Amino acid sequence: MQRRQFVRSLIGAGLLASGAFSERRLGQVSGGKLPRLKVFADAAHPNDHRYIVTEKGEPFFYLGDTAWELFHRLNREEAETYLRDRAQKGFTVIQAVVLAELDGLNTPNAYGHKPLHNNDPTQPNEAYFEFVDWVVDKANALGLFIGMLPTWGDKVNKKWGVGPEIFTPENAKVYGKFLGRRYRGKGVIWILGGDRPIETERHLQIWRAMAEGLREGDDGEHLITFHPVGGRSSSEWLHDEAWLDFNMLQSGHHARHIANCAMVERDYNRRPVKPCMDGEPRYEDHPINWNPQNGWFTDYDARQAAYWALLAGAHGHTYGCHAIWQFYDPTKHKPVSHARTPWWQALQLPGASQMQFAKALMLSRPMLVRVPDQTLLASDAGAGAEHVRAARAVDGSYAFVYIPVPKPVRVRLDKLAGQKIRAWWYDPRTGETTLIGEFQRQSEREFTPTGSGETDWVLVLDDADKDFPPPNSINAR
Repeated sequence: MQRRQFVRSLIGAGLLASGAFSERRLGQVSGGKLPRLKVFADAAHPNDHRYIVTEKGEPFFYLGDTAWELFHRLNREEAETYLRDRAQKGFTVIQAVVLAELDGLNTPNAYGHKPLHNNDPTQPNEAYFEFVDWVVDKANALGLFIGMLPTWGDKVNKKWGVGPEIFTPENAKVYGKFLGRRYRGKGVIWILGGDRPIETERHLQIWRAMAEGLREGDDGEHLITFHPVGGRSSSEWLHDEAWLDFNMLQSGHHARHIANCAMVERDYNRRPVKPCMDGEPRYEDHPINWNPQNGWFTDYDARQAAYWALLAGAHGHTYGCHAIWQFYDPTKHKPVSHARTPWWQALQLPGASQMQFAKALMLSRPMLVRVPDQTLLASDAGAGAEHVRAARAVDGSYAFVYIPVPKPVRVRLDKLAGQKIRAWWYDPRTGETTLIGEFQRQSEREFTPTGSGETDWVLVLDDADKDFPPPNSINAR
């Protein structure tokens, strides 16, 4: 039976539910040598410079995990446990820092090695970098890119934290060139910055010099972005820098329902066009505004941040867990900002597993034609926790509507193509799909999700003639 006949037979039965995932269906990059990544460039395409693709032009979905202290705190066995878990959960990028935040210069790694001799960026310690090499190779073998921060930002602009400031424009270029040469040919994305603002011309000169060194060392092979301080975006300082391939923002941890979609929207509308994403949203199991009395961010907060950003135009998204970024081990470390869960237990918090369902949804329809479009909503988009976000294909072949709380939403179906519309409910908690039905296209239609409280849903609308598979099936084009 052809797929269209099969799906329509299910319509007659009333419901279709599907939640089966595999690494292949999730679009996980196969192990070994990873493809070179580039910004999608096609001047004739409406989404020119909006997305990341492989050298073959295939969409690359950046699903990041925050592992800032990976090189600094874990040994090989622990690192492999972590990396295998994240690969199995469908992540594609692991964000980690070479000169780490938590006294990364003067507190040795798990093998007793510091990264630099005499805290001099021009004198790297080979023993330390051999472990970094091992982690990069292990990650790549598992199909994971390393989003490598050469340093945490306090080594350029201390502001707060441990520091010290060790960089000048001159030694930043030398250090960048060293890293570029060492990791040329590896699956790496460069992430400059590290949670600090650019406040002076000297700060800007240092980051420019480091980027120049990276470019010289790897011959321009790897993408470069910049991780900013909370509530800001790289675009505020660096949007016009030729070396900045895509913008990264940090929506941060100060409140629930932070409108990261508005931050993404601002970057999306900047010119020249560059891909953008939220590289540090609210961490799962992090105290709200750093105070446990306010409660803790949950998997719901992680999902909300992801879908808001993606449907506002982000090319990808980064998840974070409070215990994971610091690799909190209560037998070895004092908790940073009230961390309460050992990292190996935090691996199984629900938000991390649920990110694969966001990735699966985005890749289940042609990704490179997706654009944000709030005009799809005939009803009010709402504010705060109730804010509804919508996106569609530029050719009208499909639409996604994220509904963070179960309230009715009216959608303008005349924004879509085709005479018949096929509608689905997609559960972002489980990846399960329920077929609503197939009906004649009309100007508007109301859809009412089930549940109560913090029960979020994604409404998927397809041109029935396209005969797309259920939304948890990978069909990236």
